[in-house]
Amino acid sequence: MSNAWSRAKGRLIAGSYALGWWLVCRVPESWGRWAFQQAGDIAWRRQGPAIQVLEANLRRVIGPEPTGKELRALSRAGMSSYARYWFEVFRLPVISRERIVEQMGFVQGEETMLATLASGRGVVLALPHMGNWDQAGAWVIAEGASKITVVAERLEPESLARRFFGFRESLGFEVLPATGGASRFGILAQRLRQGGLVCLPTERDVTGTGIEVDFFGEKALMMGGPAALAVQTGAALMPTTLWFKPDGWGAHIHEEIPVPAEGSRREKVLAMMQEVAKVFEAGIRAHPEDWHMLQRVFVADLDLDRLARAQAKARAAAADGDGAGAGGNVAGTDANVASTDGNVARTDGNGARADGNGTGTGPGPGEMAGGQAALDGQPNGSGP
Repeated sequence: MSNAWSRAKGRLIAGSYALGWWLVCRVPESWGRWAFQQAGDIAWRRQGPAIQVLEANLRRVIGPEPTGKELRALSRAGMSSYARYWFEVFRLPVISRERIVEQMGFVQGEETMLATLASGRGVVLALPHMGNWDQAGAWVIAEGASKITVVAERLEPESLARRFFGFRESLGFEVLPATGGASRFGILAQRLRQGGLVCLPTERDVTGTGIEVDFFGEKALMMGGPAALAVQTGAALMPTTLWFKPDGWGAHIHEEIPVPAEGSRREKVLAMMQEVAKVFEAGIRAHPEDWHMLQRVFVADLDLDRLARAQAKARAAAADGDGAGAGGNVAGTDANVASTDGNVARTDGNGARADGNGTGTGPGPGEMAGGQAALDGQPNGSGP
């Protein structure tokens, strides 16, 4: 009975999304925008768990001085921004290329990013969950980037996941599902060595085993994939912040965070991700209402028992990575492991694969979850 209900619920969710997508692309824009704003306001008024998490996150941004009334006003603006994001995602298929370019009214760092790509060097854009990154991706492609590779969480049911993947692929994205299939890290490394552009939302650790950084004066867990990819491939790591304007969108592609000259791979990745966190802090402080973070990111808010279980699972997955898992042998001479948006992949670095030195034919095998192993390159976290 439960399986039948689960399937029926999945079909209902997928059908609702399909209907919403169809309607939003056909009704007058002002009608659709109004309806989404009303939905966002209703969600805010209900003060459900997600809104409470949003306010807890925003409290770190604005500090303890503002009153509860001021915090509530900011969270309401945040839900309005979040509703705008979803409306624009549904509407994006019928928004013209000309409008996307013309209304992207404030962009810093665009020329540097495009020049880096033109030189044949890959670029990793590390993003917080701000503004509308789907629209920003469409804008980057319209401005001259041939393709963007992203990692996306696999939604349920599968039909809904396929619809979202297809939507982003229609914009020119290459979408790698966060679970299942080949190694994400290997494919991302391959694209970067080919001079491609990779975009990874970063400030929310979806594995429970991310990298600990200082973020708004507290400890938070972030995904280490952007820095690990830059260290491994020589690509340029450029944090990027996004926000909404009344009549369009804004973006700041920040200066490249260089790979430190000294230290182990683990130390380099940690240092680079701390710099990414600092950039995110400044961007979020400038536009706190456009930070759509309705999930826990700060260690103080996490369920420590659940975190411990996730870490134990990661260690077990790492220990089984030498042949028991679907990926097979991961015992390369320089196993390169990095977290991505929704997964952590360990790949074979023995030189016979494209993710080893760019000379092979495909990504290396084997996958595991574990933030520390992603940094250390060893299942037990003890490697260099």
